[in-house]
Amino acid sequence: MQLKVPASFKADETMQLRVPPGGIPGSQEIPEIPEGGRKGRKAPRPPVLARVSAAVGPRLAPLLAVLAPLVARVTPYVRRMRPQYPRPGRTGWRRWMPSWRQWLGGVLASIGLSSLFLAVAYAATDIPDNLNTYATQQDNVYFWADGTPMARTGWVQRQAMPLEDIPEDVRWAVLAAENESFYSDPGISFKGISRAVFRTFGQGDTQGGSTITQQYVKNVYLNQDQTVRRKFTEAMIALKLDNQMSKDEILEGYLNTSWFGRGTYGIQRAAQAYYGKDVSELNASEAAFLAALLKGAGLYDPTLNGANRARAVERWSWTLDRMVDIGKLSKAERATYRKFPEPLKSNPLYDTGEQSDYLVELAAQYAKKAAKISDKDFDLGGYQIYTTFDKEREDQLTEAVTKAREKALKDDPKHAKTAHYGAASVAADGRILAVYGGPDHRTQGYNESNATTVPAGSAFLPFVYAAGLEHGVHKSRDGEATPVTGESLYNGDDDVPVTTPEGPYWDRSGKKVAASNDGDKSYGQISLHRALELSVNTPFMQLGMDTGLDKVRATAEASGLLSSSIGAQVPALSMGSSTPSAIRMASGYSTFAAAGKHTEPYSVRQITHNGTKVALDLPKPRRAVGADVAEEVTSALTDSFRTAHPDAAPATAEVAGKSGTTQNDTAAWYVGTHRSVSTAVVVYRIDLGKSLEPLPLEGVAGTADDSVPYGIWSGAMSPLG
Repeated sequence: MQLKVPASFKADETMQLRVPPGGIPGSQEIPEIPEGGRKGRKAPRPPVLARVSAAVGPRLAPLLAVLAPLVARVTPYVRRMRPQYPRPGRTGWRRWMPSWRQWLGGVLASIGLSSLFLAVAYAATDIPDNLNTYATQQDNVYFWADGTPMARTGWVQRQAMPLEDIPEDVRWAVLAAENESFYSDPGISFKGISRAVFRTFGQGDTQGGSTITQQYVKNVYLNQDQTVRRKFTEAMIALKLDNQMSKDEILEGYLNTSWFGRGTYGIQRAAQAYYGKDVSELNASEAAFLAALLKGAGLYDPTLNGANRARAVERWSWTLDRMVDIGKLSKAERATYRKFPEPLKSNPLYDTGEQSDYLVELAAQYAKKAAKISDKDFDLGGYQIYTTFDKEREDQLTEAVTKAREKALKDDPKHAKTAHYGAASVAADGRILAVYGGPDHRTQGYNESNATTVPAGSAFLPFVYAAGLEHGVHKSRDGEATPVTGESLYNGDDDVPVTTPEGPYWDRSGKKVAASNDGDKSYGQISLHRALELSVNTPFMQLGMDTGLDKVRATAEASGLLSSSIGAQVPALSMGSSTPSAIRMASGYSTFAAAGKHTEPYSVRQITHNGTKVALDLPKPRRAVGADVAEEVTSALTDSFRTAHPDAAPATAEVAGKSGTTQNDTAAWYVGTHRSVSTAVVVYRIDLGKSLEPLPLEGVAGTADDSVPYGIWSGAMSPLG
């Protein structure tokens, strides 16, 4: 079928619309649009690139010309993804949700920006040139009071070992416990970093998840601060280090710089400190325990407490099982490791057995406490500890005790084998000048000068006397305190019952409590000054009751005795049931020499770290008793010394002191002051192989006329020796 076109159309083949001269009928005239756009509307803005080009000038015009086609292509897509809210063509809540294109764009943009940030951070991070102190542990050096070197510690606590000298079982025990994917990971753990960041923002600290590479970076390049910034820097350096060092090199560095506790850094010193053997001699079981220490030696050293042991056993067993799971230990070999490999009780690398080891022990404890230095930081070394110990006095005291010990072993070897001698000299300003801690630091687990083992006996009487003079006495329960002086009279007879305002004092068994004098001797009415001079016990048991046992206790503590060593608050307290150490007894007597002001005993006067002074909290003097009270106590102690030892020193010598004995003969003391330096000496017997109960002295401490404690004291206190 053919379409026929009218003849009128053929006349105009161009199909143009012809408008009559008068216009289209019924239409309105359209006003002419002036140049520049419609009235009231802004002219169209020039293209973006044109505006940018005009702003930046001709210098960047070539670059913009290159970018123009790209921008032209991307612009429609950007416009299409531009949010329009509410979205057309959607209903309900969907009108306000971004499209999938917008979601995709946001995700891709985030990934791109994150990748760009990490790339820039990686490029900007440099591996530090110098290792930090965690990787270069130094000695701690101790100095005598005169500034001369006394001792060094730490020089044997690190020894780098080549990886080939470390058995594979040891390496894989560490890897199984800490980072089993070490040889395949990129040097960081994204999961661990995410967890650390979450913990930091959620609970204030970072936690776990570090690879061995990250731990090595932290050990040798960074500090131990638990912050996100440090964690991020650690990750960047670890990534770069993993690309520059082999895995074996990183593992070797890690094993040689990690802290294992007991003052040791590195697997070699850890093997020696815990098992007394080189790392090459360790088996998989021992290595699994050492690997547990990397989680925190303070929590996993089983010799510290029972909780630590339980944690160590659990971690040890888990590590061996992990070695089986990753194919580095056969099930048959694992079956042979059923018993936990108990480590040595102490580090054999530290002790040398010299007397100075006791001094180092005291100084180290005080330094860490007073300067607020953690065990871990202190073990890193680099500290110079200037002690208060006087070398000449230390030598004199050690010589005096050594002579007494050797004489006892010769005269009575049976009883002398279990004899112990503790001694200490303390200045009135609190400085510990000398101590005798024992014959051999390696074989003795405690310092005899600092042991709270045996009662003070009658050496405690000056504190009862000081309490009475300071506070007065009460003859009735609610009455006012009545002052007492050195001339106040008390009954000095033997076995005089102790009384209270209500009558006799009865013990729990229904017996009257009474004091006993040495040799069961009676003195009748006697002044308190004379009673202290002659060491008469009975007046002071009653004085303690009249003054108040709470005040006796408070006076003893204010003078320097530790609260933990004070005896029960019963009449026997006044007879010296407390168990102070030699250091504390010397410190207590020095309070009287310091006119009633007490300064806590201290052993370190200054600390520097690599030459920089470390802030140190030194004790300050405080009033313990009145100056007049201290003067009267010192006067009575001076008469006590002169009466007991009339030929020992000139009458003008500044010497005051007294002996101390116990009713059951388990301890003998002498505590005395010469020129503001107080020295306390105690002799007692304990068979450590059987129990901690003190034994009768059986003559080891000598007699009243030839007292071993006094002999040691006089030998140590110039010019009496």
